[in-house]
Amino acid sequence: MDAIFDDLSIALRKPRSDVWGKVRVIALDAAGKFLVGVAIGLGITVGSRLIAG
Repeated sequence: MDAIFDDLSIALRKPRSDVWGKVRVIALDAAGKFLVGVAIGLGITVGSRLIAG
């Protein structure tokens, strides 16, 4: 019984690994690419409107 509590206490003392870290990096990368795409699209739209008059 003591071994179970020893294992639990060791597991609780270990630093947690960031499970969501990789997901967060992928999500931020996708969001950045999306926003850059929107900015480029708006720039092209505004530029074409200014040139066309």
